[in-house]
Amino acid sequence: MPLVVGTAGHIDHGKTWLVRALTGKDTDRLPEEHERGISIDLGYAPLELPGGLHLSLVDVPGHERFVRNMVAGATGVDLFLLVIDAAEGARPQTHEHLAILRLLGVKHGVAAVTKTDAVEPEQVELAVAEAAELVPEAEVVAVSAKTGDGLDELRAALARATEAIERPERFAATRLWIDRAFSLRGIGTVVTGTLWSGSIAAGDLLWLEPSGRTVRVRSVQVHDQPVEEANAGQRVAVNLPAIERGELRRGDALVEPGHYPVSYRLDVVLEELEPVPAAVKVHLGTADVAARVVRSGRFAQLRLDDPVVAARGDRFVLRTETTVGGGRVVDPAPPRRLDPERLEILDRGDPAEIVSVLIAEPVTTATLQAMGLFTPAQLASGLAAVDLAGEWAYRPTWLEGVRAVVRERLVERAETNPLDPGIPIGELLPQEPWAPAILPLLHLERRGGKAYAPGAAASLGDRTEAADRLEAELNAEGIAKTDDPELAAYLEAAGRLKRVGDGFAVSSELYERGRETLQRLEPITLAAFRDALGISRRTAQLLLERFDADGLTRRVGDERVLRRKKGLSPAGDSP
Repeated sequence: MPLVVGTAGHIDHGKTWLVRALTGKDTDRLPEEHERGISIDLGYAPLELPGGLHLSLVDVPGHERFVRNMVAGATGVDLFLLVIDAAEGARPQTHEHLAILRLLGVKHGVAAVTKTDAVEPEQVELAVAEAAELVPEAEVVAVSAKTGDGLDELRAALARATEAIERPERFAATRLWIDRAFSLRGIGTVVTGTLWSGSIAAGDLLWLEPSGRTVRVRSVQVHDQPVEEANAGQRVAVNLPAIERGELRRGDALVEPGHYPVSYRLDVVLEELEPVPAAVKVHLGTADVAARVVRSGRFAQLRLDDPVVAARGDRFVLRTETTVGGGRVVDPAPPRRLDPERLEILDRGDPAEIVSVLIAEPVTTATLQAMGLFTPAQLASGLAAVDLAGEWAYRPTWLEGVRAVVRERLVERAETNPLDPGIPIGELLPQEPWAPAILPLLHLERRGGKAYAPGAAASLGDRTEAADRLEAELNAEGIAKTDDPELAAYLEAAGRLKRVGDGFAVSSELYERGRETLQRLEPITLAAFRDALGISRRTAQLLLERFDADGLTRRVGDERVLRRKKGLSPAGDSP
């Protein structure tokens, strides 16, 4: 299992010298660092331990002005190497670095009491005792980077410390917080960072967040060695073509598309070292962002000046002039309002309960994953508490509510319009992307683009007398004006009349006689058709236009010809 060890400790206590002695690599790479004799930025080196263990080591600066760099370096660290000068003992940054490690959840490590060659043995014993009291959970080793005394014991202690590491379950989706970005001649832009989760291989397409830009991975290295694939827990260098160095900054993240939210707000659980003020710097991953803190008991909402990439469970540090607290992300993309009751549910961590509270109406499983609240296993467990329709997850109680509303609308429609108790499907449900998936679950009948309650049928209702009057007029005259289009449509569907143009209807008997007459006429002209039926010119014109619309005839100049289409009889019967 790849692991990362990070140094911690006050300035000039010998962290970089000890790293050089352990790894053979000088992690101070900047000219200014060599000129001033102090570490300013993060340094990295591979560390080999007994038993064939290969770790990545992050060396952090100890000066109080560069604590922000120290926090960035501690991101993704699995265990610490606390360095304490035997002559000076614990100093301010010793305590602050320890506080930061605890806020970030780094519990295991080793304390190295350094520069033992420069003090008397009695002083070494006092420094070892102080270190043991300061970090009682850690093994303490006295060491000299100058003479090499204690280095083998330190390596062995670090190897033993790795046995206690139980890396918490992390998202399978790839995420790497960038801590360095630079350009190399002939290679292009390179970014480095600790691969927090997932894997990265050449050819992968990732998102650069928070900008949302898609980038392609050209190649990957782990400690200057090319690899086919880098895995979580490794220090990684990623070559990104087609992007300029100036487009990148520390705090950006490379992530697998669609798995991590980018947000200006974080709902969190606070852990305090001292009262947290309303304005702070939030250190999350390798980013540090100014924010306002809105509190409700142990919960708070961090309202950020710039967006960050986050997931549920991420640890963060809050700083002003010094470190004032930190905590854990409960919801990486919350609503604007701070809701302690909702956060209590999220904080309890039961996937089924969390999924239920998140779903007010159907959401896709991809959307739930992109909220950054679940690992794939947690999401699968949570979805067992709800129902699924394709890719959409929904509460059974929500669906019952929708069914009740739909039934109510259909009942109301049947009461107000018994002639046509159906409602167009597009009007029945809101124009939401989940509607097609939910529609089959509503227990409806669909006919001709409309939805009906099961067994619903059209009826005349209080229009019976009007229907009788209209039919009487048709039987007497053959044609009648229809002032009620819905009634006419109902009677036509029942086979009791045929609608023609201009708001008129003809009797079914006249329509059938007209169809039979068409077969006998040659040619079919308006005058011949009128005379054969003994009807008015206007009625003949309306009937012929209806036959054209029904596909029985086709007009050619002043005449008409019978259509002979597949599935259409000479009498004009539709298939």
